[in-house]
Amino acid sequence: MHAAHPILALALLASAAPLAAGSEHRPAIAPAGTEDTRYCMKVEAVTGSRIERIMCWTRAEWERQGVDVDADWPKEGVRVEG
Repeated sequence: MHAAHPILALALLASAAPLAAGSEHRPAIAPAGTEDTRYCMKVEAVTGSRIERIMCWTRAEWERQGVDVDADWPKEGVRVEG
């Protein structure tokens, strides 16, 4: 039973490695851009689905949907295009 401890320790380290790689620093607000810059953010899954969608719209298009890009960016932001 004593030999299992090193194996358990290695298993825990291996499972923690992807978590450490994914914990990158995310800005508190969306990056600045032009009026044509598209901000891609996660959107709630459609009813009956578990798959999150990613939508890419300009700030104006997000605003028309009632979304504040800067407020939602830290949690939902994925990438910026353009």
